[in-house]
Amino acid sequence: MSKKLTDKAQRDLKLINRALENGDPAAYRSLMKLYRDPLYFMLYEKVNDQEIAKDLTIESLGKAFKKLHLYTPEFAFSTWLFTVARNHCIDYLRKNKLPTVSIDKMMLDEHGKRTNFDLISKSLDPEQSMERKQRIAILRQIVDQLKPKYRVLVKLRYFKELSYEEISVNLKIPIGTVKAQLHRSRERLFKIMSGSRSSF
Repeated sequence: MSKKLTDKAQRDLKLINRALENGDPAAYRSLMKLYRDPLYFMLYEKVNDQEIAKDLTIESLGKAFKKLHLYTPEFAFSTWLFTVARNHCIDYLRKNKLPTVSIDKMMLDEHGKRTNFDLISKSLDPEQSMERKQRIAILRQIVDQLKPKYRVLVKLRYFKELSYEEISVNLKIPIGTVKAQLHRSRERLFKIMSGSRSSF
């Protein structure tokens, strides 16, 4: 183990090695407990919305755990993890705040020359599609531990990626109920992911 790493980084590396070598659930739970709250607060500062920040935290942890084999101890795990989360947040913001531009509008490139505007496809490219499938696979491993009514909500929100409004229409319940129950669902997901099953 590298002597250049801090005690904290070496602790994380031991947990990562256990997770990768043995698929040790306790190692994943320990990493989850250590970084869930710091990730959430970092993401909340960027999106200024508690519910979205919780969504992004779950998704970022899932994405990071799925890519854990790509981590190298050249940098602290926390640095790598927060980079994964920031990139995921940037993707979310781009996806949800794309400006609308006329197809016929001409634009200037960085040299001041006129150029055509290229439309951005809304369909996922192969890498994005694979990442989405991986994220869903990770969530499926823990969602079955939820009570049925929460399980349905989580599947609609995370697997089918429906909005609160769409879920409200789909389940024929008020949007306020959707938000409240999704909030409770996320809290249960966090507890399951961190190994706090005694809370259920």
